[in-house]
Amino acid sequence: MSVSLSQSFKQIDDVLRRDDGLATALDYIEQTSWVLFLKYFAETEAIDAERAELAGKKHSFILDEKFRWSNWALPRTVSGEVDHDKKLLGDDLIDFVNQELFPYLKSLRDSSDDQLSMMYKVGEIFGDITNRVRDGYNLREIIEIVDELSFRSADEQHEMSELYEGHIQQMGNAGRNGGEYYTPRSLIKAMIAVLDPKVGETIYDPACGSGGFLVEAYKYLLEKTDNPSTEDMEFLQTKTLMGKEKKGLPFIIANMHMIFNGIKSPNIVRTNTLSKNIMEIQEKDRVDIVIANPPFGGKENESVQMNFPIKTSASENMFMQYFIKNLKQGGRAAIIIKNTFLTNDDNATKALRQELLTECNLHTILDMPKGTFLGAGVKTVVLFFNKGEATKDIWYYQLEPGRNLGKTNPLHINDFKEFLDIHTEKKELENSWTIKHEDLDQENYDLALQNPNKVEEVDNRTPQEIIAEIEQLDMKASEALKAIKELL
Repeated sequence: MSVSLSQSFKQIDDVLRRDDGLATALDYIEQTSWVLFLKYFAETEAIDAERAELAGKKHSFILDEKFRWSNWALPRTVSGEVDHDKKLLGDDLIDFVNQELFPYLKSLRDSSDDQLSMMYKVGEIFGDITNRVRDGYNLREIIEIVDELSFRSADEQHEMSELYEGHIQQMGNAGRNGGEYYTPRSLIKAMIAVLDPKVGETIYDPACGSGGFLVEAYKYLLEKTDNPSTEDMEFLQTKTLMGKEKKGLPFIIANMHMIFNGIKSPNIVRTNTLSKNIMEIQEKDRVDIVIANPPFGGKENESVQMNFPIKTSASENMFMQYFIKNLKQGGRAAIIIKNTFLTNDDNATKALRQELLTECNLHTILDMPKGTFLGAGVKTVVLFFNKGEATKDIWYYQLEPGRNLGKTNPLHINDFKEFLDIHTEKKELENSWTIKHEDLDQENYDLALQNPNKVEEVDNRTPQEIIAEIEQLDMKASEALKAIKELL
């Protein structure tokens, strides 16, 4: 099946490329997502109906019959043949999808009071998406490709999740706009390994993008839990993972991403996380783990700025205040942020560093190499901290993969091996060091990356030696140029 499924994804992309309504990898994954979801949803409904029948019960379908996949997408006769009389084509298909199907699906959000129910989730997803395929024959072709796919077995669902993940990565490679939704999975895995979550803990990403942190946390917990009980699985499915996302496209992708990875009803809310006054956060709202890659360089208006004690227009600084406030006492966090956070001397950033160092134990700073985030053009660090006690000593680690990073040469989990091997003991090596509590800057709270263990190479040549070397290089260049001219 693997070849066929991979080919199906390629075929869908090829169809989307020739449609006038779409232009980028972001468009392709958005439109692929809603069609895949409706087919996947139809199969899960069919499985639930079969199980109910075997148990002698009647299954209550979420969707009205007219809007179920089997009735509009590819209707069939009693014998299982495609019903060409009922199959919608061209403008008729586009009109049905745009004027009937999507409005109906959107209305489901108002039909349920339970935000974790699948009915509400379907309504929420389709409240933030539109069909952008303009040509009805292109849409018909996509539907028929998707109809051939199956999501019934665990292997099929796993393969779908892997391919979907690949599409998200392609979106991240599409440039600056795509990169804001995609954090390298090797980095996510390393962050989760340090946090080491346990079943029964709550994990929260308030800027969840495509849901990568939550999906990888779910996988980690499944792998680390031997023979989980029914209660453990129920907690893992319904109460462990929480996310918020402001933008429509990543919100949709995050839901799809989590569903394809076995999380039946993702607890992701479409909202501006920063719109909440953090002084109103209560103990019941707090979580065990916060893990996030908040957007860099964003600005918020004055009404949002009023929600934070430390006044700032920079969204990443507001998020940092939010992260700290949302942690339980003893809770732990791993946050990706621009490295300028460590040294900026504006009053807001200095005050925020002071708060971080006094309310939390900032025990580790992981310095990431250039090229970690494609198209972003910024250097980043990962801050690891625990809430409830002041910072003692800070261990710094500079990740050095030994190569230039790029689209064809991304970070791998093996690049983090040394870091993960020594982070508990916090060993000091050439690329790692510790700043003692008493040596911390008590005025500006500067956390600059200054490696005391690296010996800078010193050029001990005299000026005469340098000149001689330049002359020798010039001579070699002249000889090479002469040889080339003789060949012409």
